[in-house]
Formats: sequence, structure tokens, C-alpha cells
Amino acid sequence: MHVTAVLSLKGGVGKTTVVLGLAGSALRAGLRTLVVDLDPQGNATTALEPEPTETTIAQAMERPSAALLASSIGPSAWGEDLDVLVGSEDVERHNHPDPNSQRLGRLARLLAGLPRDGQGATATGIAEYDLVLIDCPPSLGQLTRSALVAVDRAVLVTEPTIFAVSGVQRAFEAVQSEREHNPDLQPLGVLVNKYRARSSEHEFRVAELRELFGPLVLSAVLPDRSAVQQAQGAGVPIQRWDTPGAREISSSFDSLLGRIVRSRAQRSHRARARQAPDA
Repeated sequence: MHVTAVLSLKGGVGKTTVVLGLAGSALRAGLRTLVVDLDPQGNATTALEPEPTETTIAQAMERPSAALLASSIGPSAWGEDLDVLVGSEDVERHNHPDPNSQRLGRLARLLAGLPRDGQGATATGIAEYDLVLIDCPPSLGQLTRSALVAVDRAVLVTEPTIFAVSGVQRAFEAVQSEREHNPDLQPLGVLVNKYRARSSEHEFRVAELRELFGPLVLSAVLPDRSAVQQAQGAGVPIQRWDTPGAREISSSFDSLLGRIVRSRAQRSHRARARQAPDA
């Protein structure tokens, strides 16, 4: 199971758009996927239109258990292989500015109730997922930090503007800091969103990002296309919006999904190598 956080410490850069794009690519690839809506704004939940649930992530994080996890997950209207751990504005009460270790571990303990490695569905009916995507809030409180404690990889989303570049620097520092609590955590890469090829400012900022982060800046940037808003307005994945702009963006999401899958395979290979006895 691949567990990936999508974050930015500046609002409006399109991190939820990235979560939805990855979910659409995973759905098309046949990967059973769970979207965890950790953002109190709940935009991912709104877009994915899950069936009503008895509880939400706010209650599930209050007392992490397999039963509450199961009652907070609903199937998405996008397809039968896509579920949502339903968001709520009430999850803001868990966004403590200076959480202790017990608070930081709540999401990890909750997601520990997901079956892994061929276990199949649990007694509570929770499916086994190939991919878990966590949509983080645009702030560095308990919610974002607890996501970083619970995941393997983090995608840092930015747009090519001066303030967004500053935000992605802080996000990268947050990832490095949380490795104290989660040694397996690694930044998957910096994803540039809303890029306009003819903008000299955008070209300058992308060059600045490459100077700061080197190969961590993903080559597949997301162009600024109206197809994104059109697909979201229609309530469908970008992969089902049949325009040239949508197809271009879909290809970028497919590339990013492939990077997530490969990173998990590489991690598993390294783990097996460490466990192998000396010859």
C-alpha cells in the first residue's frame, strides 16, 4: 500500500486538484484508492461526493479505532474502486498548533486499521487499498504534521510565484523535521502547478525552484488549463473530460502516479536488502 501526503503551506496552489487528479489516474489504472480528506475546508469530499457516512474523520481521530475508521469511509461517486475518508470542518479541533507525540500519532494509529500486504478486507468491512492519498490543510499544525508522521512520501505542491516558492521551502523543512518521528518519510518531489509557458515570471520561478531543490522538482509540470475547473464543476475526474487541455494534464498525473508506485517498490527492495543475511 502506497501512503502519500499532498501538501503545501500556502493556500490556493491547487493541492486538492492534485489529489483529485491522482485519484482519477489511480481509478483509471485499476488501483483501489482511499482519499483521506484532512483539510477542514472539505473540498476533496465535496468533489468526490461519497455516500453518507455515520461519522467523519473528526470523530475517527478523536478515538482512533477500526470501527470508527470503517464508519467514516464512504464510496465515491467517481467509481467503485475509489473511497473517501470523509472530511469535516470539525476536524479543525484536532489542529493543535503545538501537538505532543500522542496527538501527532493519531492519524497513523487510525490508518493502522487499514489491511495491508494481502490481508484482504477486515472484519469491519474495510477494503485493502493499493493507494492512500492524504489531502492536507495549508498550514503547519497538528493535522499536516500528523499526516507526515503517517505516510511514506510527500508531494509538495507549489505554483510559480514568489510567495508559493516560499511556502514550498517551509513545507520541505517540515518534511525534514518530521523525519524525527517518521524515519521512512521522504519528499517524493516538488510539483509545479498552474504553469504558463509564456510567462517570464513563471520561467524564472521554476528555475529558482530547480536551483533550490535540484532533481526534486518534477519535470512534469501542470499547465494552467481551464479544463481543471470545468471537470471539477461537472463533478468528474479530469481523465473523463475530453479536451486537449484535460488530456495534457491527465498525462502529467499518470506520470506522477507512476513515480509514487515506483517509490514504494524501491522502498520495498531496499527493505528486503537490509533484511537479507550476509553471504
